[in-house]
Amino acid sequence: MIKYIVLMLFPIFVFASEAAGESGGTDIIPRAINFIIFAGILYYLIAEPAKAYFSGRKSAIADKLDSIQQKLKASAKEKEDAKELVEKAKLSAQEILNLSENEIRILEDKVANDLKLELENLEKGFEDQTIIERRKMIRDVVSEVLDTMFAKDSLSVEKDELINIVMKKVA
Repeated sequence: MIKYIVLMLFPIFVFASEAAGESGGTDIIPRAINFIIFAGILYYLIAEPAKAYFSGRKSAIADKLDSIQQKLKASAKEKEDAKELVEKAKLSAQEILNLSENEIRILEDKVANDLKLELENLEKGFEDQTIIERRKMIRDVVSEVLDTMFAKDSLSVEKDELINIVMKKVA
């Protein structure tokens, strides 16, 4: 440290004489030499830390730029992967839609067939019930006619008359 102080003060002692000013000359040369020595000392003291700072800064910026480029590449890859997933999802959705449409058609056909069979069964049941009710009504009418005939004190009824009575009751 003392060495640096002596080097900084050396030009002061060397060029501190006023001999140059008294002789009528200029002092530009001693001042230029003094400035060069000062600049050299300043360069010697500041050059290495400045170089280290700027090279460190340069490498830090380069590292950051590399990091950003890697992130950019990774995000571009993720974007492509996402696009592929979207395309796969669209295809899956279309397949599901087609399958659901086919299932709907199958279910519609099944429900239509079931309804048709149910309606046929109901119509057949209605016809059977109607036949049973008609027979029941005929039995009731015949029974009523016979009861009426036998309730009267053994009246004789001819065959034609019996048919007319039954026909009136049935109609």
